[in-house]
Amino acid sequence: QVQLVESGGGLVQVGGSLRLSCAASERTISSYAMGWFRQVPGKEREFVAVVSRIAGATLVSDSVKDRFTISRDAAQNTLYLQMNSLKPEDTAVYYCAASTAVVMSRISSSYDYWGQGTQVTVSS
Repeated sequence: QVQLVESGGGLVQVGGSLRLSCAASERTISSYAMGWFRQVPGKEREFVAVVSRIAGATLVSDSVKDRFTISRDAAQNTLYLQMNSLKPEDTAVYYCAASTAVVMSRISSSYDYWGQGTQVTVSS
């Protein structure tokens, strides 16, 4: 059973930074493609970034490109999302997810396991 637990969310001012963490079950980080999604009430879950299972390639949404960085630490079995230059429109619940797919996906239905989410609020 894969378990994912996010942390690091909170309240930050415009232009600030946060680093989200996703602690995973043993070997999950190296065995699955790992992604970050976000969701605001009344809207569909939105793709943010993914790191591939093999070779560690990454894919980042255009809306956060150059501001957000996804990374993983296999030794700590933890996924990260470094968020810089935060904007009010980044306010959302952020979820980490694990996918058995070989190809990196932006589609939430491609992911098999989800964390409970962590709230990020950017105040102006």
